[in-house]
Formats: sequence, C-alpha cells, structure tokens
Amino acid sequence: MGRKSLKDERQKKIIKAFYRVAKKEGIENTSFAKVAKVLEMPPSLLVHYVNSKEELLLGLIDFILEKYRAIYQPAPQREGDALERLVSILDNIFSRKWNRLIDDGVFYSCFALVFRDPRIRTKFRELHLVLRQWLAETIQACMDQGVLTVQDATHTADLIFVISDGAYYYLSLIDDEAAYQERLQAYRQEAFRLLQLDELNVPSRE
Repeated sequence: MGRKSLKDERQKKIIKAFYRVAKKEGIENTSFAKVAKVLEMPPSLLVHYVNSKEELLLGLIDFILEKYRAIYQPAPQREGDALERLVSILDNIFSRKWNRLIDDGVFYSCFALVFRDPRIRTKFRELHLVLRQWLAETIQACMDQGVLTVQDATHTADLIFVISDGAYYYLSLIDDEAAYQERLQAYRQEAFRLLQLDELNVPSRE
C-alpha cells in the first residue's frame, strides 16, 4: 500500500513538472530529459514511474480534470441551496478563473492529439462527459427543488458547455480586455437564458 502510494505521489509530481515544461516550451518540445531536469532526477528514474510520453499525456488530462473540479466546488453556501451553487458554477465557468485554470497552449496542444491517438481521444471524451455530468446534476437538483423549469438537465448542461467551449476558443484570439469581458458576459447571459433564469434576480458570486 505504502509503495503504491509513493509511486502515485511521484507520478503526480512528474505530471505537474511535465505541465510546467509544456507550458513554457510547448507539448511538442517537451521531453523526458527536460522534465527530469526540472525535477532534478535522472531520466532513467523518471521512466521507472512513467513509461512513455503518451502515459504522461493521459496523466496530464487527469490533471486538467482535477483543476476543473475546483470550479464545481465553490465556496460553501446554505445547505441544500442548489440554485446558489448553480450560479456560483456559472460565475466560475464564464470568468477568467475558468480560463486561467489551464494554459490554453497546453490544452489545445493536447486536444489536437485526439485526431491521432484513440486513447487520448477517449480520455478527452471522458473528461468532457464528466464536466457535463457535474453541471447536469446541479441543474437537476435545482429542478427537484422547483427553482428551475427546464425540460432536460442533461441536454441543457450540454448546450451550456457548447457555448463555453466555443467561447473560449474564440476569446483566446481577442487581446482587448474590454471586448473580452463584453463577449464573456454575453455568453454568460445566454447560459442564463437556456436555464430560463433572470440573472438580475439571482445572487452572483463574482
């Protein structure tokens, strides 16, 4: 048990170092030697914990998912208040907080690999399904409490993520901060429209 735990901890440190190197130099320029140098360990030892670059990439996608998990764990609210939790999630998704969780260059470089590597494609699909499931569960909780009247929580969560995914792809091309924020708020308002919520009458935690 202890030996496995130690290996897991080492793997996590290696993946975090891999992310740092990839953020600085790009996924395509990241090597075992460069990651080992950051960790101040011989490459032969690194290979003992991670067998291949593909394994590093798969671990990196898990790392990305853990980062996104924080978006779904906002500050404590009143017990049972699903609407307040949902608004907190939307405030986080449509904000710089979401966009700054993971470097865009690293994320899209990893994503590009889905067209060449079936395992990475499967891993990314699982990541997106989990994110949508978390949001759908919160929407459903609001429906169960009678504060939302949408017909299908899963479908609505999917549409919100379609907006979010497209938004950040486009916003990554915008340098002007005022224009960035204006568009981001417009996308947030569209998410509220899908939920049939008047955002003026719900609490914002921005």
